[in-house]
Order: sequence, then C-alpha cells, then structure tokens
Amino acid sequence: MPTYAHSFGGQTWRFATLAELLAKASPERSGDHLAGIAAGDDEERAAAQLALADLPLTSFLHDVVVPYDTDEVTRLIIDTHDTRAFAPVAHLTVGGFRDWLLSDEADSAALAALAPGLTPEMVAAVSKICRNQDLILIARKVQVTTKFRNTIGLQGRLSTRLQPNHPTDDPAGIAASTLDGLMFGNGDAVIGINPASDSLPAVTKLLHMLDDVIARYEIPTQSCVLTHVTNSIELIRRKVPVDLVFQSIAGTEAANRSFGIDLAVLAEGREAALSQGRGTVGDNVMYLETGQGSALSANAHHGVDQQTLEARAYAVARVSKPLLVNTVVGFIGPEYLYDGRQILRAGLEDHFCGKLLGLPMGCDICYTNHAEADQNDMDTLLTVLGVAGITFIMGIPGSDDVMLNYQTTSFHDALYVRKALNLRPAPEFEAWLQGSGIFDAQGRMANQLPGMFRAALEGAA
Repeated sequence: MPTYAHSFGGQTWRFATLAELLAKASPERSGDHLAGIAAGDDEERAAAQLALADLPLTSFLHDVVVPYDTDEVTRLIIDTHDTRAFAPVAHLTVGGFRDWLLSDEADSAALAALAPGLTPEMVAAVSKICRNQDLILIARKVQVTTKFRNTIGLQGRLSTRLQPNHPTDDPAGIAASTLDGLMFGNGDAVIGINPASDSLPAVTKLLHMLDDVIARYEIPTQSCVLTHVTNSIELIRRKVPVDLVFQSIAGTEAANRSFGIDLAVLAEGREAALSQGRGTVGDNVMYLETGQGSALSANAHHGVDQQTLEARAYAVARVSKPLLVNTVVGFIGPEYLYDGRQILRAGLEDHFCGKLLGLPMGCDICYTNHAEADQNDMDTLLTVLGVAGITFIMGIPGSDDVMLNYQTTSFHDALYVRKALNLRPAPEFEAWLQGSGIFDAQGRMANQLPGMFRAALEGAA
C-alpha cells in the first residue's frame, strides 16, 4: 500500500492511506473531528492538500478507501467506471484536474461526456483543493436535465420542492400549505410530504390526496410521500398512485444497510415505479436524499471523511437515474457541520461533486436550532448555490418545518433568488402558473387568488 507524503518548511508530513490523506485534506468540519480523523491543524491540512494535488487521478482506480471485497458501493464504483469517458483527463493529477475544470476547454458538453469516467473519490479530492469560487464556477458549467411531468435542470431555471409537512398529517393543513406554496410559484420539482406516520394506510391517504390535487388542477408536476422504498414498492403493488419513489442513501454498504436498503432494493423500487408509466415527458422516477455525516452517525464510515462518503452516495444515486437528488446539508446537526461557515462549504461541495458525477443536484439549505447558524447564513448559501446553478431548493411555510423541527428555505426565498438571479421555474410549470393566473406573463405574482382556487375554497366552506 502506498504512503503519501509532502515536505515543506523543513518538515515531511506522511499519510499512511488514501483515506487518511483525503480526511486530512478536507476543510475543517466538526464531524471529522468527532470521528478522530481530521487534520490536527492548518499546517497539516495544507500539507495534505499539497500531497493530494500531486496525486494522479488514476490512483483512485487502484487504491480504494473502503475495501472492494466487503462493500458493494466500492464494487459499483470500480466495476462501472467508464475508461473511455475518463481518457481525456486520465493523464492529470488532482491539481491538474482542477486547472482543467477551470479552463474554457471544460465546457458543458465536455463535462457531460466526462461524468461517467469520474469516480466519487476523484471529485471529492478535487473539491478539497478548490476555493468556494472554484466550486461555484465549475458547477455552474454543468447542466443536468431530468424529466417526469416537467423538465428540470434547464439553464436559467430553478425549481423548488413544495414541502407541506404537518405534525399530524392533517389533510386540511397540508392542503393549505400546498395552496400557499403554489401561489408563490413553488412545487415544480415535486410536491413532497415527509409523513408523520409511516403506516401504509396513512401514506396511501396522502398519495391519493396529492394525486387528486395534481389531476384536478392539471398541474404539470409530480408528487412524493417520503416513505421507505419498500413501502413504495408495496403501495405500487396495491395500485396506489405513486409518482416518485423516495429513499435516503449513503456512501457505504453498511450505512445503507442501516437505512434498510441495498442496491438491489433501490433497483427494485425504480423498476416498480417505471412499471406504472405515470410520467408524461420522461421516466426519471426516483427522488433520493443524502447528507454529510450519515455514515458516521451509523458507525459505518470506515475511517473515511464525511465529505468523501457523501460523494460516494452519489454513485449510488447515479445508477438509479433519479429525477431529483437532494443534499439535506445542515439537517443532521452541529456534531457534523458546526456552524454557518461549515454548512455553506458543505453545500457547495455537495452540489459540485453531484453535478460533476452527472446528477440533478438540489439542496435543502437548512440548519437545526442548536447549530451556530441563522437565516442570514442560509440566505448566503441560497444565493451562492443559485449562482452555481442549483437544480432545486426547498419551499416551506415561513422557513420553519413544524413536523421535522428544523429551519430551511421558504416560499418567499424562492421568489427572492429567482428575481435576484433572473431564474424561472420549469417551463411546463411556468406555463401553468401563467395560464392559471398565479403569475403574469412577466413572472410577477397575481394580487388575488385565481378563480380555480377561489371556487375550491368557497366549496370547502
């Protein structure tokens, strides 16, 4: 096994494994300190970053951070690597790869062609030696487009997940939040509910309600109740209207096992969703969520830093051809991302790595109430991710999820970032907003409730 080293200032720093090198090169975060793998100080971190910059990209094809024989995610990464797609950058070091990514040669078409040739560890490595502005500029050049009932990820567009969660799954409360979100132009990525109860009858009721709303008002979007993939498979078997199959995923086999899944179960969920043929413009049927620290929290990290493991989760996502991938960046808590600065850096890293691997990356720009962060920190992350070309964000009443008890982005935040950066909803959804009178032709909100919703409220009264 090779040893990695770098010398400067009369001192030589040695790193025994690739996993140690990657961990010590990571920008500081509390989760790596919790795991006992972080650099001891800035000098050691700089030495690791310099050693990492000199590492050939081909090293990641021969030296793995989690053993091949015992981890199906590692086997997936190595066995599906596309050597032909990798060829244009195969001669580069990690540092040389960063320089190439920043060059004009690395345009949208080149990056799309390269994606199957990149491994998660390669993109995690290059992210560790990038400044924030590098992560923004490079990710902005990548366009990933997916489709189900509308087209998500087009240049100049920003979609949102309308998240009408309710602490008791009350249909009236969910309906009110859904109407509120639609009036602010939210919901083109998905109308997605985290259910308070994961029972099949409760989830069935929510799915029928969402299906009825989408059909009644002819909304070109998709629904999802974020229940376990095995529940979705059973619901599809029962002919319940499931648009997107959801699952949380992670970057090691053991961490995924803690979620009650493996690659075969995810593939089964995708096939079940495809069997229904519910998409109208495309067949991307999976909604997947990730987050730095999930493997560590499950004691399934194998001594690998949380950002590298997050990138490995994107290999799991990539094989599923998802409609949406969402990094829930600050949700796990300050034990993993301590403050607004660490949350911001992690959000940029996740978006960058996911995009380079060919995924439609969104971000739940969020924090828990015991983190050293506030809504101003989230405004900053929202803005820079908008500049970086984020595919979608969350939309929740008042930024406060009353069921999951965390702080995220609101319906108003989506309006802000679309106006500030001249971004628009998905084209089919935008046409519906204008046709229904919610927005005018210039994308401005209506001053009154559209007739179709007014009639529904009067009927309910």
